[in-house]
Amino acid sequence: MCIFCMIANGEIPSNKIYEDESVIAFLDINPTSYGHTLVVPKEHCDSFLDCPDETRNHVFEVASKLANKLEQTLHCDGINILSNVHEAAGQSVNHFHVHLIPRYKDNDRVTIEFHEIEKPDFEELMNKLKGL
Repeated sequence: MCIFCMIANGEIPSNKIYEDESVIAFLDINPTSYGHTLVVPKEHCDSFLDCPDETRNHVFEVASKLANKLEQTLHCDGINILSNVHEAAGQSVNHFHVHLIPRYKDNDRVTIEFHEIEKPDFEELMNKLKGL
């Protein structure tokens, strides 16, 4: 059984900050910032890509409410809200989850960087993406 399913079932303790019938939110055991929280559906789905619409939408509704509460309570300067899909994108637990990562102007050790790539042939790319 996956570790997030075990947490959701109460088999493994967690620092739970929210729970309803279908979602649980708890502090990340290996936080990247003060207040780093995971929002997880109780129903197992491997990633954002295969999560049923209703469940995925509810996870993001809860994530939105909690992000606002974290910002108010922790007085952070911003929050990253993200979900990694597959190992190449940084997913380390194969159970859909959303990270709420409070950011602080002072003493922030989180690094998320975007680097420009060589401009693609947009016409070719658009042809590949036609009809999505």
